[in-house]
Order: sequence, then structure tokens, then C-alpha cells
Amino acid sequence: MHSERIDLSAGWPNPTLLPAPELLRSASTVLTDPSIAHPALGYGPDEGHEPLRVHIAAWLESFYQPRHPISSQRICITGGASQNLACVLAVFTDPIYTRNVWQVDPTYFLAGRMFDDAGFAGRVRAVPEDDEGIDLDFLERGLREAERKATAEGNDTPKIKPPRAWRKIYKHVIYAVPTFANPSTKTMSLHHREQLMRLAREYDALVVTDDVYDLLQWSSTVGGELASPDRAFVPRLVDVDRYLDGGPVDEWGHAMSNGSFSKLIGPGARTGWAEASEKMAYGISQVGSSRSGGAPSQMTSTFIDQLLQSGFLNQHIRDTLRPAYAQRYHDLTSAIQEHLVPLGVTIEAPTNGVAGGYFIWITLPAPLLAADVVQRADRQENLRLAPGDVFQVAGDPQAAEDRFTHHLRLCFAWAEPRDLTEGVRRLARVIEPLV
Repeated sequence: MHSERIDLSAGWPNPTLLPAPELLRSASTVLTDPSIAHPALGYGPDEGHEPLRVHIAAWLESFYQPRHPISSQRICITGGASQNLACVLAVFTDPIYTRNVWQVDPTYFLAGRMFDDAGFAGRVRAVPEDDEGIDLDFLERGLREAERKATAEGNDTPKIKPPRAWRKIYKHVIYAVPTFANPSTKTMSLHHREQLMRLAREYDALVVTDDVYDLLQWSSTVGGELASPDRAFVPRLVDVDRYLDGGPVDEWGHAMSNGSFSKLIGPGARTGWAEASEKMAYGISQVGSSRSGGAPSQMTSTFIDQLLQSGFLNQHIRDTLRPAYAQRYHDLTSAIQEHLVPLGVTIEAPTNGVAGGYFIWITLPAPLLAADVVQRADRQENLRLAPGDVFQVAGDPQAAEDRFTHHLRLCFAWAEPRDLTEGVRRLARVIEPLV
């Protein structure tokens, strides 16, 4: 047993890469200026700190370069992606009228509790990934069958949520992490994004995307460079909804982008944003907790605004986060190629030569089971790993229980660089006697 524990399971940012000194300076600037400090220490407007909304809109427009400008009215400040998902479900779904939640499978596993809390236990459905990110034929069959059932049951109006001017109740929710997905690392193709939005419009589904890894991108080739590292290489679904087939079919739209500063500044900042139609962005701000308490991250929003308007955040992403995480990614993939691939392990290839995010998704050779490997790695090598079955969409009776039992998710963001290669060596020592 090694005395020093290595953790390749935690999907957290490395604390040494987070800008604590700059946050301190921002906090000092805010709290010593009464014109900013007084509103910062108050409840704040429901939609969030207006300067931050303006600066986020400009920042996103610069990176995504959508066909249509992004106004601050399309932005709502949130308490982070998880908090916002709960708010979106509270405002825009009805636990009876909304037929199902559809999750791309494998999925970000902690989202399931929020769907349960919103009343969808037993009605969350797994949608398999394909080579382009989502099996659209499978999803369409499921949506069609759900509508047939709803028609037969006379489920044609919301049953629990009363009408309100700030909300629309959707028939379905589709949840995905379309770029550098957690855990599979896949990026959904533009073709599939456009077809997914057509399905969402046809079946009145709200597509909720966690777009939290998009800015962390680099070349998948060691020493390679992206042609445009400061520009997204594929539009978000919320952007697709704005241009596709003449634009949204109504004032609400059918997509919401969930953003967060957790991976860029730190999860403890508890600050994120939602981008959607102006109507939906306002509706998110009208959730009961915000109406009672104001913006969910009022003071921290003012700190982050200092980092954004000064240009520091862009510089931090470009000069610190991308190079550091790219190096970790290449160290880990090189170690996998050297020590695991000869043992029969396979690795998910990046899309279009662009890598990013936090994770690498590997497949163990049959008949190895990830759960067994994880236990042995912990016991024999003091190595912590995340087995693939953790990332199955839970509670879908139609999905096979063993679909990810041969997979492992490895996180390169949390561990120190020196531990990545050593962690893979330890994993190889576990696997070698079993193959």
C-alpha cells in the first residue's frame, strides 16, 4: 500500500490554479467603495447585479460569436449551475403535466437528485450517446411514445403549477452536457444540435445544457495549437435555437444555457449565469427564493464583475487555466497510451482534434469490471477512481443496468501533475494481473 493517496475521481478544479489573490483585490475594491459596497451587501435585484449581466453578455458574445447579439436581458445571475437547474425545474415544469426528463447517458450523476426533488422520480429516461453525442432516433421514439401516453391519459394541461406571466410549463426536459461532456468527454456535433432543437420544438421540450467546460479547450495533439483558442468551435444549443429555421417558435424559446464560474474562479464563489430568451431569463429570476432573497449570489457577483470588466478573467483562462489543464490532459493521455493501452484499455478520442474539460473516459477490456478495479486500486495502490456505473442515469427501468460497468472516468484537473502518471502506473499494476 502506498502511503500517499492519489485521487483521480474528484471532478474539482485544482486550488492552486484559482485566483485567490485577485479575488481579494476585487473584494477590497468593492467593499471600500460605498457606491458598490452598499448594493453588494443588500438583497440585490432578482435578475442579478446589472453590471455583471452586461459584462457576461459581452464576454459570451466574444467567445461564442453567435449570429445575433447577446443582450444583458438574456442573462440571469444564478447561484451556480446546480442551483439554477433546481430553479429552472421549479419554474418551468409541472410534476404531472411535464411527461419526462431525458438525460444523455452517461450523465453528470448528481443532477439526478434535483430531478427527484422536482417530482420526476421514476420518470427520468436515459438517452444513449452515439458518435455525435446523442442518439436522436432513440430520443424521438421516446418522445413520441410519451406523447401518445399523455394523450391517452388526457394529460393536456398543467396540474400543479398555476398560470403565471413569467413562466411556461414545458412538456419535456432534455438535459445534456454537450461540450466536453461529463463524463464521456464527447462534444455533440452541430448536425445533432440542430436536429435536437427541431425535436425540442416539435415536442415542446426545454433543452437544458450545462455549458460549464466550454472555455477550457486546447489541441488534442501534444504541442499543437487551436486556430482560434478564444472562440468556441461549435455553437451552443441556445444559439442554435436563435437562428435555426427562422428562429424560436415563440417568445420563450426551447433552450437554456447553464453557465458557471466554478471551473474558472472556484466552486465556492457560488456564482453562475443562465442565458435564454429574455422572457425565460426573467422567469428564472422570479423563482420564489429569488423573489424572497434577491439575487442568489449578490456580493460575490460584484467581486467577479471586477475580474471580468478588467479583462483579468480572460487573461487567467488564456495564460493559466488552459495551459495548466492542457498539460495535465496530455500527461494523463500519454501515460494511458504507455501503460494502459497495451493492456487492452481504450480511450475516447476527442472531437475534431479539440480536447477540453476535466475528464478522460476509458474502457476496460472484458471481462474486467470497473467496480472490481476500483476496489482493488483503493486497497492495493491507495488510488481513488470513479467507476462508470456511477454515471448511469438512475431509475430508468428500460435501461440496462450494466451499460457502463467496464468504464472509468479519470479527472486530470484536481490531481497534481506529478500524480497523474504515477496514478496511471498504479492502475496498470492493478489491471495487469487481471487480463
